[in-house]
Amino acid sequence: MDLKFHNFLVTTPLDKIHIDFNEQSLWVLNVALALVMFGIALDISIDDFRRLARNPKALFVGVLSQFILLPAVTFVLVLLVEPLPSIALGMFMVAACPGGNISNFITHLARGNTALSVSLTAVATLLAVVMTPLNLQLWGALYGPTASILKDVAIDPSAMIKLVALLLGLPLILGMWINHIRPKFAFKIAKVLKVLSLVFFVTLIFIALYDNRDIFMEYVLYVFWIVVMHNLLAFATGYSVAKFLGLSQMDKRTIGIETGIQNSGLGLLLIFTFFDGMGGMALLAAFWGIWHLISGLAIATFWGYFPIDKEELV
Repeated sequence: MDLKFHNFLVTTPLDKIHIDFNEQSLWVLNVALALVMFGIALDISIDDFRRLARNPKALFVGVLSQFILLPAVTFVLVLLVEPLPSIALGMFMVAACPGGNISNFITHLARGNTALSVSLTAVATLLAVVMTPLNLQLWGALYGPTASILKDVAIDPSAMIKLVALLLGLPLILGMWINHIRPKFAFKIAKVLKVLSLVFFVTLIFIALYDNRDIFMEYVLYVFWIVVMHNLLAFATGYSVAKFLGLSQMDKRTIGIETGIQNSGLGLLLIFTFFDGMGGMALLAAFWGIWHLISGLAIATFWGYFPIDKEELV
């Protein structure tokens, strides 16, 4: 990185900038994220879990990759790159989140194991109620500069757990319940609701970006390369651990995607709620949300040209 640019960042610290996002907009963002999760849950059934019960190895590898390895790899990356403290805490936040909203779609395009992807979405979402706040606190406290931020902010972990449970856990359970009692109805509304809620949610993110465009444009060069490196490392982590543990090509693709497509929307919402829209954190999460769509579609398109060997489907 250019030394003059680095000095500029130090003299005008992004850590002290807060993104403007009022209470009414935050409430709407909460509702939008809950609707996105509800739309995804309408496609999840008890049978998804039954299939995994017969072959749980891939599920365990996926959970290991998302909630243990990715935060640990992120910590190593932070030690090597030494980003601004708020950027580092944003990296820990993204790594602590469950898989993203479009991972199932990306997996389908990549000719991965869609059933595994859907099941991992459900399991990771439930685990995120505890694991997201826990991982953020654990890894953030291990790195001195981010530990100082966490100490100053003094987050109540139980409050974060309650919010994540409300935003992810409740819509997931409700959506699965409707799928169980009215599967045809759930199938019909899921198609429309998933698209509309996701578009609505992404629109809100872009509005937040536009309202704070001067800040984003000023720091885009600094944040972008960190996001690209972090995201590619996440994909590589998931794929590599699945390969190392002997999973099929379909499962390797799926776990790579589930690890690389993170729910940065949840991270952004938690940043606005608990960190008052801290500039570096919000900027990192917002750019991740945009970039992982591009990288995910690119990887899916590449893999889509390479069919899975027939023997792996047996």
